Amino acid sequence: MSCLIREAQEEAGLIIEPGDVELVHRVHLVHLVHLVHLVDSSARPRISLVFRARTWSGTPAVLEPDRCVEWRWWNPKDLPAAVVPYTRQAIDAVLAGRLYSQIGWDGR
Repeated sequence: MSCLIREAQEEAGLIIEPGDVELVHRVHLVHLVHLVHLVDSSARPRISLVFRARTWSGTPAVLEPDRCVEWRWWNPKDLPAAVVPYTRQAIDAVLAGRLYSQIGWDGR
């Protein structure tokens, strides 16, 4: 949790209190190569933890422009096509109330 709070401040200028964050989803994935759903057989599995911040202070700012070009707010049901696959999967799962999903394990 402390990493999430630190990174929110460093990368976006947001102040989040530990009590205002909850773990809402876990994605167990095999590293995806590019964004075309190809599985790298030498890749190590990893878990992506998805948190929801109920409140925060500050205005989102792009503080690492080499990693993020802009902040935009989207309705989760109307996301653009170019969303990282495991991020889209996590958002869809959170909306459906699922705590766990996996991606890239077929054929392993």
